[in-house]
This record gives sequence, C-alpha cells and structure tokens, in this order.
Amino acid sequence: MILLLHINSSSRRTGSHSAAVADHFEACFRKKHADCDVITRYVADSSIPIITQKTIEGFYTPPEAMSDDLVEATALSDQLISELQRADTLLITAPIYNFSIPAALKTWIDQIVRMGHTFAYENGSFQGLVQTRRAVVVVAYGAEGYLEGQPFAAANFVEPYLKFLLSFLGISDIRFISVQGTTADPETVRANVEAAKEACGLAA
Repeated sequence: MILLLHINSSSRRTGSHSAAVADHFEACFRKKHADCDVITRYVADSSIPIITQKTIEGFYTPPEAMSDDLVEATALSDQLISELQRADTLLITAPIYNFSIPAALKTWIDQIVRMGHTFAYENGSFQGLVQTRRAVVVVAYGAEGYLEGQPFAAANFVEPYLKFLLSFLGISDIRFISVQGTTADPETVRANVEAAKEACGLAA
C-alpha cells in the first residue's frame, strides 16, 4: 500500500494558499495511486507539543534502560517516526512565516529527527535512515522575489533549511512547489496558484 504522509503546518484552516496547492497535489496523487493511503496531520492545532527535557532524555537513553516515564515521553516521537518511515511520499505544507518555517512545523521536526531512528552517526559521519522515497514541499510566499536568483532570495530560510534537513535524513528526491505573491491583487494570486497547481499535477 502506497502511503502519502501530509504534514500541514499552515495556521489557516480556511483561505490558505499553501494548503490549497498541497490539497491539489494530494488529489492528483490519489488519482494516480487509486489504492493509496493518506495520513494528514494538521500540526498547527497544537497536537504535537514542544519537546521536553524528558523527551530529550528518552532520545538518548538505550532501549534497555528506558523507564516508564521516558517511554511515555517518547511515545509520540515513535508514532510520528513510524508514519514517516512507512510513507512513500512526504508532502509538507509550509507557508513562510517571518522568513522561516512555521513554529508548528518545527515541533514535528523536533519529534522525528532522532539519533538511531532517522539518522545515525558512525565513523565520523552522519547517515540518513529515513526510508521515505521522496518529499514534496509546498511553500507560499506573501511577496514576490524569494526564489533562487531573485532579489529577495537571501530572506528565504524555508527552502534551504528543509532541503538540507530532508537530505540529512536520507530523502534524496526533494521537490519544492512555490506560490509567490499571495498578498497581491486577486488576478495575480489566482494565476500564481493555478501555476503551482499545474506543477502539482506534474509532480504527483
């Protein structure tokens, strides 16, 4: 069974351009893979808490030494990592917030980036352990000019960060679908969203 794991970090439950584009990708994916399964997590609903001291202690405690409270503290991480490892494709909805990723997305990342589970360090080098075949990241920008080679590219900390992180975890096939100018006039927004949706159809 092909699994699509959709991590939606937009704080908007309605009117989100990044979510609209990502939902279109999901629809195209479902059409291409009729028997696929989809897990969607709306991480902006506070369902994934900030990691605590106990969580970190659990991350670095050998399995045979895990106490009941450490097992409890890392249970959500175990679940989220299991979802990621089973996924064929990871879909991330990531609107740019103050030049970087939403805080809600970072809570998910902090739960799944874990030594011995999603990455390893051996013989002086890191190795990604994530089995997910590819990642598609939908990014929405309020202004224009954020993409590589454009005037405001230096202010884009979303794509470089997520590209490095996902590669670090072992995902080599990473595609970004961007919709810029979401605060522009309605016609421009409509055209930009439609162009992004067209890219979704090709990527699915």
